[in-house]
Amino acid sequence: MDPNYANPVADIDTLIDVMADDADPFQHDPGVEAVKTPLWREALWPTELGRLLCSPLYQGRGVPHGHGEPVLVIPGFLANDLMMMPLRRWLRRIGYRPYHADIAWNTDCPNKTALRLAHKVKVIHRKTGQGVVLIGHSLGGMLAKSVLQHVPELIDRVITLGSPFRDHVRAHPAVTGVWEYLLAGQGKLVGRNLRASCGTGYCMCDFVRHMLQPELKPTPQFAIYSRNDGVVDWASCAEEDPAANTEINASTHIGLIFHPHALRAVAERLAQRIAKDG
Repeated sequence: MDPNYANPVADIDTLIDVMADDADPFQHDPGVEAVKTPLWREALWPTELGRLLCSPLYQGRGVPHGHGEPVLVIPGFLANDLMMMPLRRWLRRIGYRPYHADIAWNTDCPNKTALRLAHKVKVIHRKTGQGVVLIGHSLGGMLAKSVLQHVPELIDRVITLGSPFRDHVRAHPAVTGVWEYLLAGQGKLVGRNLRASCGTGYCMCDFVRHMLQPELKPTPQFAIYSRNDGVVDWASCAEEDPAANTEINASTHIGLIFHPHALRAVAERLAQRIAKDG
């Protein structure tokens, strides 16, 4: 984490002062930064899905296979389990036991979502007797890291795909604008558990604390990202350890869950665990 970054979560007096002095206390959010990214590139993600479906890799060829290890797959912001279906099917083909996250529309309070996912991890662990692998895309990867903080003893490892977990969220204004729109309509069916501070740097929930002040865990954590990401700043998606990172050339943000090279990287990170155990 950047030592120069002032963490508002740790300073409740700052929160009280801001709320007292500003009619819209969360409009200048220190936990979220709007940045210019090539958003237009995201229109290309269907081509990445098409390449995957035509690739021998999607049939499980040419990549290491698992032995029934449980994997919880978590979708990104505005996405759902259906969007992650190709990834789950592929994981099953290569020998893993994938689980969906039971997310119909990932727009709810991230803290509540992370707590619910932590409970699901406990259920999976009781059922399988094995450590659970977490694979999260975008916001899903941030949720995975929060789950790790809640139940580290149950997590085998975490693999993030285009997840802006470093310091604070840096994303295209269109994306941050959607979140602000959801916060403005808090209490509705979509994002029904949201509060005005939800997901901002001023929120003092576990999720925000886990992003801004994560406790070091021995659990392996890997990041997969693309410099061509059209939604988030790729630099905020990388682990501090260069050996834990895999860069995918010319992939979109959405396409990271479909790009053949990204899936190959996932298989290789999973295989490292198998090689270590076996």
